[in-house]
Amino acid sequence: MRLMGIALPRMMTANPIAELSDGLHLTLCGAGSPLPDPKRSAPCVAVVAGGDLFVVDAGSGAGRNLQGQGLAPGFVRAVFLTHFHSDHIDGLGELGLQRWVGSAEEGPLPLFGPEGVDHIAAGLNRAYRLDVGYRVAHHGEKALPSARAGFVGRTFITPEPGRPTVVWDAGGVKITAFRVDHAPIDPAVGYRFDYGGRSLVITGDTVQSPEIERISQGVDLLVHEALAAHLVEIMRDAALEAGLASRARMMNDILDYHATPVQAAESAQSAQVGHLLFYHVVPPLIAPGMEAAFLEGVDDAYAGDITLGQDGTRISLPTGSTEIKVSGG
Repeated sequence: MRLMGIALPRMMTANPIAELSDGLHLTLCGAGSPLPDPKRSAPCVAVVAGGDLFVVDAGSGAGRNLQGQGLAPGFVRAVFLTHFHSDHIDGLGELGLQRWVGSAEEGPLPLFGPEGVDHIAAGLNRAYRLDVGYRVAHHGEKALPSARAGFVGRTFITPEPGRPTVVWDAGGVKITAFRVDHAPIDPAVGYRFDYGGRSLVITGDTVQSPEIERISQGVDLLVHEALAAHLVEIMRDAALEAGLASRARMMNDILDYHATPVQAAESAQSAQVGHLLFYHVVPPLIAPGMEAAFLEGVDDAYAGDITLGQDGTRISLPTGSTEIKVSGG
């Protein structure tokens, strides 16, 4: 208990973000999909740029994973949503609460996204209205200002192919939204981050897309979703054999609106990116040999370095350098 008394004040006031070198720093706070994977939570990508913390998508566990990786939710400047599938938004409630109670920011948490993001923000605010009232009544407005609770939607018009849209430009950080193809889900976008001469692209969910190759030309890091079709087909066939027709149908349906690892690698090669990081990994890689099977053929398609992401994977792009540092996970 004496040690706790000494250590806890230091832990509570620590700001690991301020200790990062100047540059772009990416952490996977969720490298998986809706399917349970012990190494990969639902999609969540944290980006520190110019000392500011941004989050792209917030699937289940996002807030806790951020906290566990030294990225306090109270410092999140904004969340950028790629689309509105449940696995990309179902961690927003917890993230919003953690950001509110530990906030270094004023006002509700901004949610940036294409048409529909206002509906997400309003729905979350309605769902958590009673909770906000309880907490303010218990702790008081001074400790928990109600005006700082919840979310505010920041809608941008979905970009047309070939016409990306800058949705954030402040403090030397530029964030650009671009359209991806996740049909029948529409709208769906990805994001490019530029800061200090370094750059990265986060695709969101998508099939292989010329737009991704255009927006990613020469970037330092491409963070690309991937579904290993040959592994999902085994799961589909197993479900059929077990008499689980509905599950087999769903496994079959997801094959046509995601890129395979090889297709992602082909896009990375075409765009001549510096490093390829896989996230939104499907299916869960829970058995020995599955990671090798997932990556089958990738080395033949892309000549650069590859990382198969898991929760906690970090990639740093220091300014004034071409270095790409991979750690964690």
